This record gives sequence, C-alpha cells and structure tokens, in this order.
Amino acid sequence: MNISPSEIQNVVGIFLWPFLRIGAAVGVAPVFGARTVPVRVRLALAMALTVIVVPLMPSVPAMDILGAQGLQVAGQQILIGLSMGFTMLVVFAAFVLGGQIVAMQMGLGFASLVDPQNGVQTPMVSQFYVLLATLIFLALDGHLTLIHVLVDSFHTMPINATGIRTEGLWQVVIWGREIFIGAVMIALPSIVTLLLVNLSFGVLTRSAPQLNIFAVGFPVIIVSGYVVIMVTLWTALPRLTGFVERSLVLVTDLVDGG
Repeated sequence: MNISPSEIQNVVGIFLWPFLRIGAAVGVAPVFGARTVPVRVRLALAMALTVIVVPLMPSVPAMDILGAQGLQVAGQQILIGLSMGFTMLVVFAAFVLGGQIVAMQMGLGFASLVDPQNGVQTPMVSQFYVLLATLIFLALDGHLTLIHVLVDSFHTMPINATGIRTEGLWQVVIWGREIFIGAVMIALPSIVTLLLVNLSFGVLTRSAPQLNIFAVGFPVIIVSGYVVIMVTLWTALPRLTGFVERSLVLVTDLVDGG
C-alpha cells in the first residue's frame, strides 16, 4: 500500500485545523481557560472535542499544511477561536474591574486574593463578583452553549482561506468596551454612596475636630460598602444574566455572519 505525502497532509489537516480553532477557544474562554485548570486538561478537552467534531463537519479542502495557504488557514482558525473565547471573557473582566473600583472606594484594595480565572492578585470584592459570574455562567449552561456554538461554527464558518471577516473582528473590538461599561454600572452605586459617606465625615470633622476620623470613619466606610453590595446585589444579578446572554448571542452572530 502506497501512501503519498499529500494524503498524509490531508489527514493531518483534517484534524489539525479544527484542533487549532477549538484549542484557541478553550484556552481563552472563561471556566475552561482558568489558570486553575491544568494545561493538560485543556489540551485533552480540545483533542476530545476535535475527535467528536471531525466526523460531523463538512469536508475540508485539500491543501498543503506547510504552504502559504495552509499557514493562512491555521492563522484564521486560531483567530476565530480567540475571538469566541475573548467575547465570553469580557463578561468576567468587567466584573473584575468593577470589583476593583468598589474595593478601592471601600478601602479594601489591599485585601487581595489570587484570581482563579486569570491567576493574578485581585481584591476580594472582585473575587466575589467573579465567583458570582461563574455560578451564573454555569447555571445558564453557558459552557455547554459555547461548546455547541463552537461545534456549529464549522458549518456556519467552514474551514477555508477566507475565515472571519473584518466586520466580525470589528464587532469583537466594539464588544471590548463593555468591560468599562459593565464595570461602571456595577461600581456606580457604591461610588455614589461612599462619596456621600465621605462628605458626611468631612462635615463632621469640621464641626467636631477632636473626633478621630480615622478610627471611626474607616470601619463605617467598610460596613457601608458591604451594605451597598448587599442592597444592589438584586439589581446586579439581572444585569449579569443579561450580560452573559448578550455575550452568547454575540458569539453566535460572530460565527454566523463572520
């Protein structure tokens, strides 16, 4: 039995290009791409999904995997996977930034923990919002929806030299602004409330200079910050749910429209 090099390249390409798209998405997407998840587990998950997807996806055009066209296709698959993962990651980044703003206003910016998602030090208020976002993401079956959209993307956006279009990339860039919009919406009630508390202590200090403002004000500001978080949590949950749903819709539109 004679096997030509072109046949070997075709077989390798059938598994290589889907693996690049899936691996890039799994490596960046929330929950899957968390730093607490070992690299071997992420690699095994990407390989398992690739084996499942290959029999279901359309036929892949034959091309040289080491040629210019093959390298272009490989780059396109990585770009598609990174765009899908980044779209979902924006949700968690917004809550991390919002938690950092709230923590700084409360005077708890020094109370840091290791973020399991990004593997960096973040304030514990950010950790609270990240854990909340993770639970809602899993409760909404966001991880399953992401895998479903990723598998369907090989039908809506087949493997070829075209790949994702400029309009799709521009949608991802515009979606990045939601990090700051979401962070401001989360932190705004705490900013306003704690500003009023600080103004009140400023007036109190002017009227009673003998009062030790540091001994009294610091605990009151921390307690006020926690009260604001508890009160606004009921309004933050619908906002977070809508944020996750919008990201899933954007991922779907990204691979549908390119």
